[in-house]
Amino acid sequence: MKKKYLILVLLFSLFNVNGQNNKTVKCINENAIEIENANPDSELTVFKDNTPNKFANAKIFGFGEASHNTKEFFDIKAKFFKHLVKTQGLKTFIMEESYQAESGINEWISGGKGDIKTIAKNFNIGFWYTKEIVNLLRWMRNYNLNKAKENQIRFYGMDIQIGKNISQEIREFVNTHKITIDEKLLMIADSCSIKKIDYSKSDIWWQIQLPKLNKLKKQILNSQIKDEDYKPVIRSLDYLINYTQYASKIKTKYPENTEFRDLQMFENVKWIVENESKNGKAFIWAHNEHINKKEMYYTGSDIINLGRHLKDHYKDNYYSVGFDFGIGNINGFIIDKKKGNHWKTYNIEKPFKRTYAKTLMSINKDIYFIDLQKAIESDSSNFFSEKNKHLLIGGGGYKPKPLHKIMISKIYTETYDGLIFVKEISKPENILDK
Repeated sequence: MKKKYLILVLLFSLFNVNGQNNKTVKCINENAIEIENANPDSELTVFKDNTPNKFANAKIFGFGEASHNTKEFFDIKAKFFKHLVKTQGLKTFIMEESYQAESGINEWISGGKGDIKTIAKNFNIGFWYTKEIVNLLRWMRNYNLNKAKENQIRFYGMDIQIGKNISQEIREFVNTHKITIDEKLLMIADSCSIKKIDYSKSDIWWQIQLPKLNKLKKQILNSQIKDEDYKPVIRSLDYLINYTQYASKIKTKYPENTEFRDLQMFENVKWIVENESKNGKAFIWAHNEHINKKEMYYTGSDIINLGRHLKDHYKDNYYSVGFDFGIGNINGFIIDKKKGNHWKTYNIEKPFKRTYAKTLMSINKDIYFIDLQKAIESDSSNFFSEKNKHLLIGGGGYKPKPLHKIMISKIYTETYDGLIFVKEISKPENILDK
């Protein structure tokens, strides 16, 4: 009798779960906005006719990616950037990239000399050295042709993990304006700019240099130069100070250095929006964990990220778009003492159990956009408002063993304003002139 009762309970539970799942799928099918394809040069026709109000009214758009090395994420983000340029007059492009990449890229997209290979070398983040991203820069260059400088697209880097070449800019400014500066302080700036961060150990050297860099900044500010002329060099110096401070926090109590990096990325975005964007609008290209509006990593971590700062400061003017996927090819970095460290391509053949992707693969569109505010209002099953698993694929790429280390819990309605789901992903093209 007990056995029969247990079977009945199991069957009822299974029927109930399937019923709820069918209800969720039906609701998402009805409300998902189809993205016709991942071609970055085609129009967002369906999205244009069904643009969510919150998206249409926003000014700053954070577009994430579920991994740093996926063709479809890159191409779809490029597609949305072009859409926002055409429909909202957005001209400010901010990337999870170094400040040092700006000058060379901006020179080229404004009509300067060079080719796709020389321009791609400006990137200090290796993931961006792809045909998909270079093609976006080429589109920016073509867009900028015959336009006045104030109407051109401009590229900006917001990250603080690299110091190289910054001290050269500071020295050039000092020499050009014939400012009397303590040479020892300039040598400190050189040292901080040249030295790379050793992530394996803490180093008190960085902390010692910070007062000296601030003294250099004070000397430059006290010289008799017009306020407007200070802007570029103070921005350079602030990036170098932030880089040095970030380096000083390596191996400090977790997650202090992580939060510091994202706080400074927020300060850099804020400065760019307030000083460089003509209409207060900007497009931010970074990982999901930086642009989401809640926190880093798993729900409840309370590790304050870039997106949280942006949402707190800009409120509904900031719209966060996350990415998720079901299956496909993706790279992962292998650490192997015998064979040497290398990248390996993995094939994910089916979505993992107990993940958002498992259900989202059942939707009748290959690529689609979900406005999560609308999902809250229309989905009685609360699918997006309940904690579920998803893959967290960071700088090291996909790491299937052990899988639990990259499988984290999120509540999507708390994490993003909008979600783009791609059923099948592939690797980006690293041969630029192919």
